[in-house]
Amino acid sequence: MRGAAALGPELPEVRSARGSLAGDSFPSGADTDAVVVAVAPAREAADGVEPRSGTVDAAARYAVDLAELADRTGGPGFTGAAGDIAGVDLPRAHEGEADLPWADLPARIVLVGIGGGTPAELRKAGAAVAGATRGLGRVVSVAAAEAGADGARAFVEGYLLAGYRPTPVDAADLSAARGGADVPSAAPPAASGADRPARVLVMLGPDVEAAIAAAERAARATCLVRDLANTPANIKTPNWLAERVQALGAGAGVAVRVLDPADLAAAGLGAILAVGAGSASSPRLVIADYVPSGRVARRARHIVLVGKGITFDTGGLDIKPRTSMVTMKTDMAGAAVALATVLGAAEAALAHRVTAVLALAENHFGGASYRPSDVLRTGSGRTVEVGDTDAEGRLVLADALGYAVAEWHPDVLIDVATLTGSATVGLGRTHAALFASDDALAERLIEAGEACGERLWRLPLVPEYRSALRSDVADLRNVPHESPGGGAITAALFLQEFAGAGAWAHLDIAGTARHVSGGPGTGAGATGFGARVLLRYLEALGS
Repeated sequence: MRGAAALGPELPEVRSARGSLAGDSFPSGADTDAVVVAVAPAREAADGVEPRSGTVDAAARYAVDLAELADRTGGPGFTGAAGDIAGVDLPRAHEGEADLPWADLPARIVLVGIGGGTPAELRKAGAAVAGATRGLGRVVSVAAAEAGADGARAFVEGYLLAGYRPTPVDAADLSAARGGADVPSAAPPAASGADRPARVLVMLGPDVEAAIAAAERAARATCLVRDLANTPANIKTPNWLAERVQALGAGAGVAVRVLDPADLAAAGLGAILAVGAGSASSPRLVIADYVPSGRVARRARHIVLVGKGITFDTGGLDIKPRTSMVTMKTDMAGAAVALATVLGAAEAALAHRVTAVLALAENHFGGASYRPSDVLRTGSGRTVEVGDTDAEGRLVLADALGYAVAEWHPDVLIDVATLTGSATVGLGRTHAALFASDDALAERLIEAGEACGERLWRLPLVPEYRSALRSDVADLRNVPHESPGGGAITAALFLQEFAGAGAWAHLDIAGTARHVSGGPGTGAGATGFGARVLLRYLEALGS
């Protein structure tokens, strides 16, 4: 890292080095395991690929036809499209025989397709390079040397994200998990698994140190979300997670405050208390606050991020089917995203104040569980009739949103949650649902998502659906008596009731927060979706 305390999982090292593959600057085989060069689809109808960054210089130095090698090693499917990969391992001469032209050069050449060279395509190329060079030490790449800062950042992001491996479960945490309900946190998780031994990617070309630093922040935040969300729920109680936040905040200069059940009761946060009542692991509300040091810019804003932190969701008394429960250890991904974003803002020393409010509870069932038809009093004073105990996320968010509005009246309020299956049905696994009360805020978030590859799709806050949330015995119901359809919309309308009159956005990441069988740049499990788009949004606010 560059001058900041390490946050989250350890990642492969990436360096910037000025130079090219021309002349004497070509890397030596004595200290470099592989060289990465770029190709693209042929512009004419003829088969084959066209050389891009470094390919011509490498071909001249190795005295081989790299296009012909690409055809043989990559096969007919190797067209130079983004993410196409072909690795060439060059032979060494037998002892006593004449040296081959590449005798002192790296023995492996990796040709990666970059397509049209857009940031999105370079992100795919970086991920492909991570896979093709796994297990190697020093790798020199010129694949993004002509791509500019945005392209280099995207390439490095793809490389780092694809290098992630889940952190193994820690024995100390398992021992603590056997000991009681409110599991304490053991030592911070070991470095995740980006591959070992020391793995170094050298970006040869113009100076892209700033782009690399930005990519590292984004990847670290994403991988922290993955690590936290992938932690098993028998370890990850609300208390365990609250203590992890305290440890991470201390290392980043972020102030952390934890509200325990007594504090929640004193604050009147009846919705969080009700959701957590059926579990032996009691709920928490955690505030992680980054305040810029030194002189604050005149136009500095206060952005509050609220995250749903259900550490495991059984559905409560309205219990989920078994198959729907399998992934529910990741139901706190929204809280992890909010936390990782605040830590990233602190690392980047952004000019704006950024606060995360994490609503942590386990939605279990037992003698103290809240029931369908119960009426809960939220911290804002509004009452809610419970129509479904499996719609608990909007309940804890209602208290957390109301708390944020009453405490700070922020300039911008954004909540992040794995909230509804409807969002997944409507948008699948590629886009998160975005709802917003402010058009400018929505546009900025969509732009940030396009820039970082975490795409958002704005859905409407249909005013005609508000009546579906009416209750005869309370101010609101958490689910409609008779659904008009659009379950993600009615959930967002419920949250808006607690979001105040300022600029507010809601990200429903239910479809994008986890992959069952793996996806681009990630394996099965938590994806970390949301941290990068929020960091991009904050960076774009400037000073």
